[in-house]
Amino acid sequence: MHVLNLGILAHVDAGKTSLTERLLHTAGVIDEIGSVDAGSTTTDTLALERRRGITIKSAVVSFPLDDITVNLLDTPGHPDFVAEVERVLGVLDGAVLVLSAVEGVQARTRVLMRVLRRLSLPTLLFVNKIDRRGARETDLLREIAARLTPSLVPMGTTERLGTRDARFVPGPVPAALDVLADHDDGLLAAYVDGTLTPARVREAVAEQTRQALVHPVFLGSAVTGAGVGELLDGVRELLPLSGGSPDGPLSGTVFKVERGPAGEKIAYARLFSGTLRARDRIPFGVGTFTEGRVTGLSVFEHGADSRADAVEAGRIARLWGLADVRIGDAIGEPPKEQQRFFSPPTLETVVVPGAGVDPGALHLALAQLAEQDPLIGLRHDERRRETSVSLYGEVQKEVLQATLAEEYGLDVTFRGTTPLCIERPAGTGAAAEFVKGDGNPFLATVGLRVDPAPPGSGVDFRLEVELGSMPYAFFKAVEDTVLATLAQGLRGWQVTDCVVTMTHCGYCPRQSHAHQGFDKSMSSTGADFRGLTPLVLTDALRRAGTVVHEPVHRFRIEAPADTLGALLPVLGSLGALPRTTDTLGALCVLEGTVPAARVRELEQRLPGPTRGEGELESRFGHYAPVTHGPVPSRPRTDHNPLDRREYLLNVTRRVGS
Repeated sequence: MHVLNLGILAHVDAGKTSLTERLLHTAGVIDEIGSVDAGSTTTDTLALERRRGITIKSAVVSFPLDDITVNLLDTPGHPDFVAEVERVLGVLDGAVLVLSAVEGVQARTRVLMRVLRRLSLPTLLFVNKIDRRGARETDLLREIAARLTPSLVPMGTTERLGTRDARFVPGPVPAALDVLADHDDGLLAAYVDGTLTPARVREAVAEQTRQALVHPVFLGSAVTGAGVGELLDGVRELLPLSGGSPDGPLSGTVFKVERGPAGEKIAYARLFSGTLRARDRIPFGVGTFTEGRVTGLSVFEHGADSRADAVEAGRIARLWGLADVRIGDAIGEPPKEQQRFFSPPTLETVVVPGAGVDPGALHLALAQLAEQDPLIGLRHDERRRETSVSLYGEVQKEVLQATLAEEYGLDVTFRGTTPLCIERPAGTGAAAEFVKGDGNPFLATVGLRVDPAPPGSGVDFRLEVELGSMPYAFFKAVEDTVLATLAQGLRGWQVTDCVVTMTHCGYCPRQSHAHQGFDKSMSSTGADFRGLTPLVLTDALRRAGTVVHEPVHRFRIEAPADTLGALLPVLGSLGALPRTTDTLGALCVLEGTVPAARVRELEQRLPGPTRGEGELESRFGHYAPVTHGPVPSRPRTDHNPLDRREYLLNVTRRVGS
């Protein structure tokens, strides 16, 4: 059977989940169309999703389309849950991007389309809500071409637009030929000599869509069903099917993890190659792999999931039995390297337990939620008995609070949201400590040098010593500890964009030593290198110095041109820096940067000076040195290698000199 893994993406409230319901109904999977307002939709299964009327978690539902099994992945539209969208994009064969015929191109629509084009993911556009008053067609297509992609191929037109009787009329649109001819000289030649046929045009649309060169546009209404049948025809004819050989080596990726009724982990995985069978013992992980036995499998069919004995390449399955599985894990041979499509979280808050809440139970609950969304960045301070989480925005925080209350019975509040900063080395610093050296209680020699690296390069660990000069396990202990220690720099923030080079190494083989007052047979262990490395690395960082950088967003504001004078002072008061200003008729377009910590306030204040007509689009841009106010710091949660005495007391219960 052929398989197509199809994603549905949209700006919030564009009608994405309603379209999913209509597709399932049209395909005969459900008898009645669920309502977002009534909380009765198929894919919004969480009580919180039904009550709030938004999608929070990605969901998979399947329906047949002739001889194709379509796995439909419904994704959140709200930007606070972008991590869910990111995880889904890596397993898709194609996508449908939903827009509203009334609101048109919105901020989130632009972000999603940029990512889809960057991935070259075949994408159909569906303009929803043509039955609503204020629905547009001609000028909306111009808007899409200007703000999303010029490679539009309208697949028809509308009649009675803006009324309950609005419908989609499929057929050739002359303007589409120009777009297709840009990628097919033969098509233009056939048009000129009069041999061009509708079948030839349709073939060109399908071929170019599968290559993500063009984007067919369908118009319709999820409420009335107008245009939905034609959209399904487009899905069947224009999008590529899943590839991969069932006889090839096992290769897949886990994009979602949830807990079953008994607390067991259930992994959602897309197989790119090979065949997976129940009871198979398989490797999984990222970098370092472990093995586990798959105790159960299910696949998605006809709107439900059913147990299966085996799953072949191209399909999406639920897996039981992998207790240590995590989102992002590869199964078998790692698929092509997964890239990051959206920005990381740039905000952080501390979770405050309410009266009577057991901190241990809270930490366990948060750990389970982090399994489902690793980007919440769980960070626990044992000394203060505090847990902080990383966030994309305030709505995500509200959902986290409600989830803890409803699913775990835990009443929590949050401290104020703060920007999640990073540290970068200001220069070069080096340090070393030697076996039997003064004040070194560890049977290890470690020397490290820290050098700055280009922004965005991450952390690179290198060796300037011979790999065979000591057991590989000791080198591995140093490398792993370096990465763990860099999670908290001189100011407590993650240190990144640096090269850490090991310059000295040494160990004690198994023989008698007189060391630190002991006279017995002693030899180095991995614990010695794990204990010494934070002291050496922190000393090297101290000599290099670090600069704290705060997250900065790029913004784009469209507003009436006559409101520019009132808008600029507001931007200035928030630390925003306009870079360019353009006038498009009665509109002005401002682009610039604003500190991530002020984006929320900008959203709240924008309606005032723009008479409610201002539209804000923002996304993570870069990290910039903190130049205003006190340099932010974050409390440490480790054994604090910045304080040698405290560190040694915590790690060895002895104090070096």
